[in-house]
Amino acid sequence: MAQQIGYSKKVMEHFMNPRNVGVIENADGYGKVGNPVCGDLMEIYIKVKDEKIDDIKFKTFGCGSAIATSSMVTEMAKGKDLDEAMKITRQDVADELEGLPPQKMHCSNLAADALHEAIKDYQSRKEGAGIK
Repeated sequence: MAQQIGYSKKVMEHFMNPRNVGVIENADGYGKVGNPVCGDLMEIYIKVKDEKIDDIKFKTFGCGSAIATSSMVTEMAKGKDLDEAMKITRQDVADELEGLPPQKMHCSNLAADALHEAIKDYQSRKEGAGIK
């Protein structure tokens, strides 16, 4: 069935065994994005230490691709400094998953966008607190 849709083994692995699922209480940054067309909703929580993503968790309501891309983006971002993590693109996520069916590419958009929103949230909170 999965092959008929065009899912790679890596997509199926991250869908069946997603990494970093959950919520971080008192997160340093929080990003939430949704796609009203397909109904997918992603939330990403980050903890930052020394300007690196020390911990990252996600909650996703959506299809298998949405779950797989959320899982993958958390794996890609963990341990990276914030500037590096901001450079993770939609295509990077799809490439790491060894491709997504064309009709599911929007899911990788949501995962990367949610990560970027969480980083922006962290940065705005830091600026608001006057921390450099």
